[in-house]
Amino acid sequence: MGFDLTDWTLAMVAALLVGISKSGVGGLGMLSVVIFAQMLPAKQATGMVLPMLCFADLVAVIIYRQHAQWQHLRRLFPWTAIGVFLGYLALGKIDDRQARVLIGSIVVTLVALTLINRWRAARVKAGVDAAALVTAPRWFPPGIGILAGFTTLIANAAAPLMAIYMLSMRLPKLHYVGTGAVFFLLLNLFKVPFMVQLDLITGASLAINALLVPVVLVGIWLGRKLLAVINQRVFENLALAVGAVAGVKLLW
Repeated sequence: MGFDLTDWTLAMVAALLVGISKSGVGGLGMLSVVIFAQMLPAKQATGMVLPMLCFADLVAVIIYRQHAQWQHLRRLFPWTAIGVFLGYLALGKIDDRQARVLIGSIVVTLVALTLINRWRAARVKAGVDAAALVTAPRWFPPGIGILAGFTTLIANAAAPLMAIYMLSMRLPKLHYVGTGAVFFLLLNLFKVPFMVQLDLITGASLAINALLVPVVLVGIWLGRKLLAVINQRVFENLALAVGAVAGVKLLW
């Protein structure tokens, strides 16, 4: 797995995005897989990103763990585990071209879901769509959990689905961040044996991850600084635009 200067530059950008996405600037994490998919076979890209996500999740949990709402984790995780297993079965049976198409489709779909979620939230805030405040149906946690597990195993891209769930639960900001931090740490650690079994996490990939850990830390620090000075909506809009273009490129 030899990287040239361009590859290392892209890898460092991807590692920065992992750190930034875990420090409060959502929407950037899914770009990491897309970037690595330009350098590696698409399936290997998901395995390359996962250890960095686990490390960044651990840092986020250390910072925000006291705000986690465990009732939501208990409600979601069994279903998410089923989704991970389904993703494992799918990823083990498809070739790299199919993986690129699947990852691109997931990224584009989740960008669209994020935009729909924002529109819905704006209508709720404006009092236009009172029906959105009704308690979520019983199928909602299982549905979100299975989809999140599947998409995170295939493309490490479950964050928009979790955002939809937590918005529907109307969690306060700190509860939102703390619950998400613990959820993704548990989920990403749960995925590791599946990725090892698929030979997508190897000694060579872990060696590259180890070299990129300092960049992830810089990304976490940078993300917290950016939140203080940059309008988050503008920043996330840019991330969504880049994600949509990258997802279409994978499909193309």
